[in-house]
Amino acid sequence: MSENRWDAQSYAHNARFVSDLGMPVVEWLNPQEAESILDLGCGDGALTAKLAAMGVDITGIDHSQSMVDAAGKLGLSVLRADMHNFALERHFDAVFTNAVLHWTRDIDAVVACVALHLKSDSRFVGEFGGFGNVAAVVTAMRAAIQLEGAEDGGFSWYYPSPNEFRAVLARHGFEAIRVELIPRPTHAPTGMLGWLNTFGVPFVAHLDAKTQQRIIARAVELLSGSLRDHEGNWTVDYVRLRFHAVLGTGEQA
Repeated sequence: MSENRWDAQSYAHNARFVSDLGMPVVEWLNPQEAESILDLGCGDGALTAKLAAMGVDITGIDHSQSMVDAAGKLGLSVLRADMHNFALERHFDAVFTNAVLHWTRDIDAVVACVALHLKSDSRFVGEFGGFGNVAAVVTAMRAAIQLEGAEDGGFSWYYPSPNEFRAVLARHGFEAIRVELIPRPTHAPTGMLGWLNTFGVPFVAHLDAKTQQRIIARAVELLSGSLRDHEGNWTVDYVRLRFHAVLGTGEQA
């Protein structure tokens, strides 16, 4: 997915719930004052700022220049970098990430980079889409593409089971302390159309703009019977994978 697709203002309007619902995973992180923490995929810095307010030495990275600019306006230390191959000249007490890893095209590359930036016995804590996340939405988008007679571009998110992700962590020297799937039906404040225009465009990015909008509108129609209540409120079928892992000794110090 192109980093240029993310617009900080649009994201804040349609998806502020992402950072608003991020505090439970911060509790798993249990940040301590003066700890050095890397926020992997910090977005516009809304959750990063909450960590900074706890007194930690926080650095954020994100692939979107729009997001980095927005986070910088909050007075945060943020850098533009790709989560698959970032290289910073320091090591951290913890790496934190929220709602980012399911966008990966190579989870092993990401976790390898994280390991290289952690001190020994330090922790990697985060949350992202897990197995079964937005299953109805994915099915509706693929059905809408087929009904439109368009080519499927093959886009998919990375939504592993706990055992799958434990295996990834182990390959890179991490001990998984806790890895849990957490069903979390989530209200979409601007409806399914706003949600799909924010998150679902990669399914149709290879098509022209008019075809994209027809497919998205058709997907909204397909989902209306299952994810919209009688008052017109939309709830997205989220399932989150939350994890806490510790890097074993013998890695970067």
